[in-house]
Amino acid sequence: MTATLVATAVPGRPPSRRSRLLVVGAFAGPLFVVTFLVEGALRDAYDPMRHPVSSLALGPWAWVQVANFVVTGLLTLVLAAGLRRSLRSAPDPRPGSFWGPLLVAGWGVGLIGAGVFVTDPVSGYPPGAPAQPAQPSWHGILHDLVFSLPAFAALVLACAVMSRAFAARRSRGWAVFSALTGVAVLVFFVLATAGFSQAPAFVDTAGLWQRLSVGVGWLWLTVLALHLHRTAPGRQP
Repeated sequence: MTATLVATAVPGRPPSRRSRLLVVGAFAGPLFVVTFLVEGALRDAYDPMRHPVSSLALGPWAWVQVANFVVTGLLTLVLAAGLRRSLRSAPDPRPGSFWGPLLVAGWGVGLIGAGVFVTDPVSGYPPGAPAQPAQPSWHGILHDLVFSLPAFAALVLACAVMSRAFAARRSRGWAVFSALTGVAVLVFFVLATAGFSQAPAFVDTAGLWQRLSVGVGWLWLTVLALHLHRTAPGRQP
């Protein structure tokens, strides 16, 4: 009886630092997606099916999307730190413990850069803008080629690295989930890029393809963070 009372009186261990980092980082995806969905619905002349998320950083209330990029990028860096700590917490570092978090951090840096360096008008938004600028601006080039494109590449590669890591750990479900996510992000991104480049077959649905690419990627990152938080060593008594 005494032993039982003593056992029940011992509190559970507090969440580890890596576990807290994962929880904080898990808010990045939902925050980013909800913000651009609400903004897109409230903007006059903005068509979510046609226009990119980055175009919300132009026109009225542009600062909201800029802040969305920067804040979620910072939260993604927190998630990457938690991911690294979680994968390296085993006696032997787990597969993917270096490249996986590093690539996720690359996605976060790309988001921050995409917010700091604003995109050029695309597909006629803001109203009165051409479908494509005759000459890309310096900040538009940085937005597209230095931050956005490498960010999506980093996200796709992160999925591939983690798929291989989960396969090495014989976690088949997560390996398949990660691999399919990477393929989906890449395919949707290619279709969106074709549309934003004014390819006739995709120009009217480019915004949809981009949102699917971003949404699928964020879903994977959020679920991954919560999964590693739930299975973190020492979280339970």
